[in-house]
Amino acid sequence: MGRLQTHIRNKLVAGVLSAIPVGVTALLLWYVDASARSLFGIRYPLLGLVLAVLALYGLGLFVTSLVGRWILSGTDALLVHIPGLRDLYGSWKQMAFSPEGDEGIFARVVLIPDETGRMKMMGFSTRRPIEGDPETLCVFVPGAPNPTAGRLYFVPARACVLLDIPARVALKILISGGNYVPAELGRQLAASRGAAVAAPAETP
Repeated sequence: MGRLQTHIRNKLVAGVLSAIPVGVTALLLWYVDASARSLFGIRYPLLGLVLAVLALYGLGLFVTSLVGRWILSGTDALLVHIPGLRDLYGSWKQMAFSPEGDEGIFARVVLIPDETGRMKMMGFSTRRPIEGDPETLCVFVPGAPNPTAGRLYFVPARACVLLDIPARVALKILISGGNYVPAELGRQLAASRGAAVAAPAETP
């Protein structure tokens, strides 16, 4: 009976974890479609979703055009000089535009030791140490499967293991709750563990 209960529980958990991303995606698509149809007064299902996609495509064309870039640059220059909004805008700008760039907290994917020192936590860090302390990095460790909440750590640079994976891959790992872990991450984890074991032997 115990084995049967364990089997049923494991399958139920697997089913729930598989249904969550599908359900969230379906709910998001329904919301976008309903909002677009309400905005344009359309009755036919899915037509609102098509219009929303076309609107996003048009917006993308506009912001990448010469005029669009000029307007965005002017808006950016204005917002960064408004007291009160400057810090908030800068923080959201880093969150929104830095996952594939070289700036902001999402510039690098790193591993840091947990409080026990026996396990590793995956987080994001800038490419630079904090001002005033060249030996310390600021690391944001997001939660899983909700990466919008997490904890901020100030970690010695020597304790950080830099991972050679894009931020978007790391975010996919977090959102999947560990169901998706690419082989390249496994190889890097094995390599970092081997280096840690070999390090004491190299000390005279």
